[in-house]
Amino acid sequence: MLTGLAGQAWASGSGSFHLDLTSAPIGYVALGIFILAYALVMAEEFTHLRKSKPVIFAAGLIWLVISVAYPGNDPDAVEQALRHTLLEYAELMLFLLVAMTYINAMEERFVFESLRSWLVRKGFTYRQLFWITGTLAFFISPIADNLTTALLMCAVVLAVGADNPRFISLACINIVVAANAGGAFSPFGDITTLMVWQKKIIDFFTFFALFLPSVINFVIPALLMHWAVPQVSPASSDEVIFMKRGGREIIFLFLLTICTAVSFHNFLHLPPTVGMMTGLAYLQFFGFYLKKTHGTHSSTASQSSEGANEIVEDILPFDIFQRVARVEWDTLLFFYGVMLCVGGLGFLGYLALVSKVLYIQWGPTFANTMIGLLSAIVDNIPVMFAVLTMHPEMSKANGF
Repeated sequence: MLTGLAGQAWASGSGSFHLDLTSAPIGYVALGIFILAYALVMAEEFTHLRKSKPVIFAAGLIWLVISVAYPGNDPDAVEQALRHTLLEYAELMLFLLVAMTYINAMEERFVFESLRSWLVRKGFTYRQLFWITGTLAFFISPIADNLTTALLMCAVVLAVGADNPRFISLACINIVVAANAGGAFSPFGDITTLMVWQKKIIDFFTFFALFLPSVINFVIPALLMHWAVPQVSPASSDEVIFMKRGGREIIFLFLLTICTAVSFHNFLHLPPTVGMMTGLAYLQFFGFYLKKTHGTHSSTASQSSEGANEIVEDILPFDIFQRVARVEWDTLLFFYGVMLCVGGLGFLGYLALVSKVLYIQWGPTFANTMIGLLSAIVDNIPVMFAVLTMHPEMSKANGF
């Protein structure tokens, strides 16, 4: 009975045509599965069920329903659509895998711990630390992504201001705002900007036109919170933590990896993921060197709060695969589930329907405003992937 819908079709971004099944039972079932799964995601704080689990299961069910009940004449249509979505996820996942591995490697080499000890030793006031950590978050997030930056800088704040809950609250809010603002003017600053760049909607250097708006988005909220931050200093400490051997080199290799990814994308017209994976090889070779020379350089010096020198043994040699194992796999698997769920709903015609309402009936400016509000409630990743899958017609001035 669903074959009667064959006259209603919509064009996908790849140029192929699919049936509009938004009003068919198959569409309602798929939409219901996604809504239920995402409700479980939003209830993670109460259920303690990892967010990746419901969306991965929902993705499998949605494509199972599509495969069994899809009435199209082309038997390969479902497979091609699924493979296309899988390819988009694979590019994103491998890119993030490399970035997260580098961040974990720098964390293991005490790069961020050394930054924390430096901030504590300098005797800054809470108000100065508020601006320093916010500014660092703003400029680190374009390289390390806003989520990682916020987690790392908030850990620094918790260590520095352990005795002042008011400072911790305001500083962490400031870091989250700064990291998100800083992440907006770089393809590497957020998953959403990365998705836009990888799909070649905006080139690498065009993102930097958002630098001034990003500064404003960081500075204005920070100024509003400035006077509420205590103007006192935290307890002083003489603790000195040095980076482990190879820490500075890994920072350099991470920057080199980013340059490689940008060069592959801009000059060779290859997916930036290939450049990132090439950069992972840099870290693998350097990790091999650290492992082979571990016996001759196996300790990192530090100084206790009493001023006594002590040696912190670097007991285990550097292992690149341990850094890979510590990647946020729940987050990466969550992206898999969400992207396949949204891809399935798009295949059924829901995204084309939403795109028509938002960008034709409402207009790009109002539509993007509503999407921004929705992303604050749901999550910006599925919302952005849905928008990119819609392929809405709009200029860069009022678009992404």
